[in-house]
Amino acid sequence: MSANDVITLIDAEVAKLQQARALIAGKVNRGPERRKSTADKPKKRKWNVTPEGRARIAEAVRKRWDAQRKATKLIAEGLR
Repeated sequence: MSANDVITLIDAEVAKLQQARALIAGKVNRGPERRKSTADKPKKRKWNVTPEGRARIAEAVRKRWDAQRKATKLIAEGLR
């Protein structure tokens, strides 16, 4: 590689860096960016569970726990 080739490569790299600097400087010199207002976003829906719904969930969980206890008990009895 000759000295002229090296100089050509360096000039190309300098041109790329100058272009990148111009893009960054242009972005910074525009001033502060505007923030989006929170009013534009739709509010998240809060999940409200009625007392009846809570009772149904609690009953389903109790049934599930009972089934797990029975399965564990059967396995323990089978190992004896």
